[in-house]
Amino acid sequence: MYTPDPDRYADMPYRRTGRSGLKLPALSLGLWHNFGPDRPAETQRAILRRAFDLGVTHFDLANNYGPPPGAAESALGDALKADFTHHRDELIVSTKAGYLMWPGPYGEWGSRKYLLSSLDQSLGRLGLDYVDIFYSHRPDPETPLEETMGALHSAVQQGKALYVGVSNYSAEQTREAARILAELGTPLLIHQPRYSMLDRRPEDEGLLDTLDELRVGSIAYSPLEQGLLTGRYLDGIPEDSRAASDSPFLSVDTVTEELVGRLRTLNEIAASRGQSLAQLALAWVLRGGRVTSALIGASSPRQLEDSVAAIGNLEFGEDELARIDAVVKR
Repeated sequence: MYTPDPDRYADMPYRRTGRSGLKLPALSLGLWHNFGPDRPAETQRAILRRAFDLGVTHFDLANNYGPPPGAAESALGDALKADFTHHRDELIVSTKAGYLMWPGPYGEWGSRKYLLSSLDQSLGRLGLDYVDIFYSHRPDPETPLEETMGALHSAVQQGKALYVGVSNYSAEQTREAARILAELGTPLLIHQPRYSMLDRRPEDEGLLDTLDELRVGSIAYSPLEQGLLTGRYLDGIPEDSRAASDSPFLSVDTVTEELVGRLRTLNEIAASRGQSLAQLALAWVLRGGRVTSALIGASSPRQLEDSVAAIGNLEFGEDELARIDAVVKR
């Protein structure tokens, strides 16, 4: 029987999410790639247990995570029942709906029909009465935003979600979503954008400024840029890497000689800080406290431990930031 580490809250920083009362760990565990039937169930449970022992209290999902879609929620549901029954109130469990989940006109996007049906299915797979955060996973260009936000509000009113968020929304869309939700009486808690040293669109397109102004939290996904910032590509493309597979998220063409050169320079900066490249990348996203939390994935407890070690050095000097900028923006 799993017994959590009694010192699990000793080291992890917890950051207030926007103007809410909710605090999230600086690093949260995303269950995107490594929680399907192609991975040993015991390894999945070992990752979740080790995360909780290290103070990672937030497990982030979406309805379509797996593969196949739904598998990650089912895997977490099994683990919650086996290991975390007595610790539900110490956990933040989030899920999303927006991408294709089932065939037909009601299986994706942002209609009330889809979002609330999907949430019911997610709760069934998770074995939970409610999730802590329910997200609209992407904006729907054909459904009025009032309907999508109204569905999120209904999830809270029905007791099926405590908070709501959005993901992949532009600054303008986020501002409008926050306005609609405020009028309904359900504040927008958090935005989940893609953000890393190599992908700075939330900065460049004004999203982070908008979130600061609205006092809405943020949780960055892909802070390691699909593995590019893990150090795996410092000597080219490994045969068992994501870039070498048929993944739609990272292709061989992306990993150019020029990019590998920049990654090596970033790795040198990381070494000068006593960090791995992955730890540097996570610390950079979390610098200054502007981002509430960064999402990490893990295929093993050891990989998880390496990522969590990033919290040991989240401070940057101006010279270090300038060196990173010079590498990334050249």
